[in-house]
This record gives sequence, structure tokens and C-alpha cells, in this order.
Amino acid sequence: MKVACVGGGPAGLYFSILMKRQDPSHEITVYERNPAGSTYGWGVTYWGNLIEKLRAHDPDSARTIGERSVRWNDGVAHVGDLTTVHHGDEGFAIGRRELLDILAGRARELGVRVVYEHAVTDGPDGPELADADLVVACDGVNSGLRERYAGHFGTEATAGRNKYIWLGTTKVFDSFTFAFTETEHGWIWAYGYGFSARHSTCIVECSEATWTGLGLHRTDEAGTLALLEKLFAVPLDGNSLIGRANSEGGPAQWLTFRTLTHRAWSHGRLVLMGDAAHTTHYSIGAGTTLALEDAIALAGALRDHAELPSALARYERERRSALLPVQSAARYSARWYENLTRYIHLPPARMFALLGQRHSPLLPYLPPALYYRLDRAATRVTALRTLKRHLGPRLARTLARTRQAVRKVRTPHQSVRK
Repeated sequence: MKVACVGGGPAGLYFSILMKRQDPSHEITVYERNPAGSTYGWGVTYWGNLIEKLRAHDPDSARTIGERSVRWNDGVAHVGDLTTVHHGDEGFAIGRRELLDILAGRARELGVRVVYEHAVTDGPDGPELADADLVVACDGVNSGLRERYAGHFGTEATAGRNKYIWLGTTKVFDSFTFAFTETEHGWIWAYGYGFSARHSTCIVECSEATWTGLGLHRTDEAGTLALLEKLFAVPLDGNSLIGRANSEGGPAQWLTFRTLTHRAWSHGRLVLMGDAAHTTHYSIGAGTTLALEDAIALAGALRDHAELPSALARYERERRSALLPVQSAARYSARWYENLTRYIHLPPARMFALLGQRHSPLLPYLPPALYYRLDRAATRVTALRTLKRHLGPRLARTLARTRQAVRKVRTPHQSVRK
């Protein structure tokens, strides 16, 4: 096959590696609009089972990624002046630039053509991509290729309520760290995790009311960093925050997260992958894993199906099914933070326990103290744990429907004059 991957992120690079390993005669080009080594973002997270998957598909890149990753085993939460620790929360992180360098080097080693500073402006039928058997749109959440056929793909974007900003810091966190600070305008919090011997990622989030109350909507990057360093002085240990990882694209920006879903994932020879196909809230740390899993699934479907339409149909079915529980967990995780005041005044250890349960569909519908007691009981009794796992989602759906019905009853009916 002749394959063009538009976008040089983890999805496109790993897909090109897998295709070359399946058949070295494939002619594959990865087009990246930015210069080599230029990437937005600091470190990315993943969990242990991802390395096992990568090792099964390309042991060489898996070994290098594993060797250059940082591991943590604890979760730490700072709530005001109080701190609580939860042991056993093992995870991994690697610098995004480091990950892309590893994947790009491996791709070139296998014969993939990686072209930087090359923006693809035409669609699959344009002169640049006309002779490709397959065009993979892996050009991110704002995919230009996808937007050319927006009517076909049926993009739906759901915006969250909170504001967030993606930063780096010279503080090297040795645990996955949460820090919650109360201000006169409401709570603001940060997620921090180390990804190298010198730097950590630090994502800061708050409600829009807190964001405007603190004046962050009109403050430049220097003012924003100075204020956030003051608010999170204790967990940062006096270390500085850093805006963009490089000068490309200007200063770090406050954003509102958008969850993207699509009616279709392919259009003729064009197929979506990674953030171009779907997004899940950053609070579950699944974006990079999902992108790499997309690449594995698409390469496998193309290996097993000689006809392109059949391969793309299988890829979409497989990934849609795998995404359902992840998207659900991400949706509930985002809502947990959007409703932080419901949990933040619990004792820190209990609050942190419910933070770990934020993916639960049942948690929003029970008083937090009651849910905590039920969850503690379920951990001690196998039968209760099984009951919670099987009946929890059903009960949550029932409670959601009941709440919706009550709202309708309370809403005055408007009369219509003919």
C-alpha cells in the first residue's frame, strides 16, 4: 500500500511503524506541519498495561519508551494546609517530545519517510495525496482534513464547564500530585506529575467564575504564572512554572476542554485516528494510550482484510466498542471536578478516596459520605463488591431518569395559542 499519514503525533508515527513491520514494501509518508522537535505539551501519562501492548507489537520502541519513562507509585493530595497519601497508584510518564523522538527515529529506521514543516492543505483528492491508497487523518483535535468533510463525519463537540491551562514546572514530583487551593473566588486546583529528571507537567483547572474572579481572563502569561506560583507555593516548593514547552504557537492558553465524537470515522480512502477521531477528558490521562491503541487496531484491520472498506469498518467497530467505557469514565471524571464543592469539604482522606472513585456512574447520585461508607464496605465483602459492580450502573441510570422526570414536572408548562 501507499499510505499518507497527516500528522506526526504518536498515532501517525506508531501506525507507520506497525505497517512497515507488517510489510516493508508499504510506502508510507508521515507529514507534520511543525518543525522536528517542536511540540505543545509537557509530559504524557500511561499505565502499565500499555507497555505490554507495545511490546507485543514492536519490542524495540517499547523497550526504549519503558527505559525513558518515569514511574510513580503513590498519589498525594494537598487540600489547603492538609495532605493525604494513597499508596499503590502506579503510573508512568514520559516527555511528549521524548516520545515523539523515539517513535520518529524508529519509523525512519524502518524506512518510513517523515517530513516536517509540511502542512497538507488539500484533501485526499488533491494532487498531493491523490495517489495514496489510504490517507490517515491524525492531525489532532482541530483536524483540517476532517473539517473538509465535516458534514460526512458528523462531528459533535461537547464543551466542559471548567477552564484549564497546561504548564510545566521545575518541581519534580515523585508522586502523582493533586493540590487544591481555596481563594476568595472559589477553589482552584492542579495536577502534577514528573516526566523527567528535571521537569513535571502541571495542569491547573478551575471554574469559570473562579477564573474571572482571579482576573486570569485578562492576565498575560507572566502574570498568570506568577499568580499560580503564589497559589501553589507549597506543593511547588518554591519552584517556577513554565508556559509553552517551546516558542511555537505563542504563550500557554487557558482552554475549555471539548469532548469530540463522530457519526463516521472514514470517508472513502480517508480515515480518522487519535484526537482527530475522539477526545477524552485529560483528567483520566488516556489520550496518548488511546491514540496508540487506534494505531494498533487500524494496522491489524488492514493486515486481516484485503479490501479497504472492510478493514476500515472493522477498525471503527473495534475502537468504538473499546472507547465506550473510557469515554464514560472520562465524562464522570470531568463532572467530578465540575462539582468539586460537593466533595472538597470532606476529610482529606475521604475526599481523596472519592477522587479515586470519580469514574463511578453512581457517585453523583448518592450523598458523598454515604457512597464512601458503601465503597469501604464493598472493599471488605466480595458479595457487596460484585453487587456494586453489576447494579451500580443500572441504579445510576434509574436515578438519572428519575431526576430528569422530576425536573420536567417542576417546569411550568407553557400554553400555546392557536
